Amino acid sequence: PTSAQVSVVPHSGRFCYTLDNDLLTTEQRQFYEDNGYLVIKSLVSDEDIERFRKEFTRICKREVKPPGVMIMKDESLKSQFGQSEKVVNKVQDFQEDAELFRYCTLPEVLKYVECFTGPNIMAMHTMLINKLPDSDKQTFLHPMHQDLHYFPFRPASRIVCAWTAMERADQDNGCLVVQPGTHRTALKPHGYPEWQGKTNKLFHGLLDEDEKIPKVHLVMEKGDTVFFHPLLIHGSGINRTSGFRKSISCHFASSECHYIDVKNTTQEHLEKELQEMVSKKYNATSVELKDIWNFRARLVQGERINL
Repeated sequence: PTSAQVSVVPHSGRFCYTLDNDLLTTEQRQFYEDNGYLVIKSLVSDEDIERFRKEFTRICKREVKPPGVMIMKDESLKSQFGQSEKVVNKVQDFQEDAELFRYCTLPEVLKYVECFTGPNIMAMHTMLINKLPDSDKQTFLHPMHQDLHYFPFRPASRIVCAWTAMERADQDNGCLVVQPGTHRTALKPHGYPEWQGKTNKLFHGLLDEDEKIPKVHLVMEKGDTVFFHPLLIHGSGINRTSGFRKSISCHFASSECHYIDVKNTTQEHLEKELQEMVSKKYNATSVELKDIWNFRARLVQGERINL
C-alpha cells in the first residue's frame, strides 16, 4: 500500500505526464511536465543502501548466484582483480534476487512511482550500476539515449525510471546528464556510436544527437532519487576518480500498458541483436522482444493486467 491516492486517468488538459495524486505538489508536477524528470532528496535510507551494497559485493564474489541475473564485467581487469567489485560494471535483471529486489518494493519509492504509473505497477528493468574508474579508455561512458528504445511496451507516459544514488554522484565520477524537455519528442533512431574501440554491447546511443539542446548534470547525494520519463534524452560521463560510482535503478510501468510489435520500426534492429544473444545463451529460437520483457517483468503492486 502507498500513501498516494491516484486516479488512473491523466489530468484533463494541464498535466500529461503525471496522474492526479495527493503526494506531488503542483510545482513538482509542473517541473516534471516541463523537464521530464524530478529529483526527490534523501528518499532511500543509508541502511537500505548499505544492504544493497553488501548484496552487490556478494554477487561479485559469486557467494550468491541469482537466477536470470546478467553480470557485466570489464574482462581486461579480471586477471588483476579476479572476482570482485573492481571488475563488475553492472548487475542487471536482479528481479530474482530477494535482497536487491527490495529496492523495487520500497514504499517510499512506490508512492512516487504510483503518481506516474497508477496503482498497478510492474518492475520491468532492474540494474545496479558500478561505474568503474575510467579516465583514459572511456569504456563506461554511456552515450546520450532514450530508454524507450529498449522497451516494446506503451504508452510511454505510464513508464517511469527510479534511479537512486548510492553515494554522491557528480561530474567527477560520472553523474547522470539529461537534456530537459526532450521527453516531449518522439523516439529517435539509436545505434552504436562511432567511438573507436569504446562501445559496450547494447550501449546504444542517438545516431543524430542535437548538441544545441542544453545539458544538465544531475549532482545527487547518497539516497537522492530521480524519477524520469523513458523518452528523456540522458546519458552519463566517465568516472575520473579512483572510486566506484554506484546507483540502483528500476524502470516501472503500469501493468495496463500493452506490448507492441517492433517490426518495421527503429527498434527492429535491437530485437534482432537481442534475439541473437538469447538464442546463443539459451539455445532458443523465435524469441520476440516482448517475450524477453515478459520474462523479466515482475508485479510489485496491484494487479497484473497486460504486461
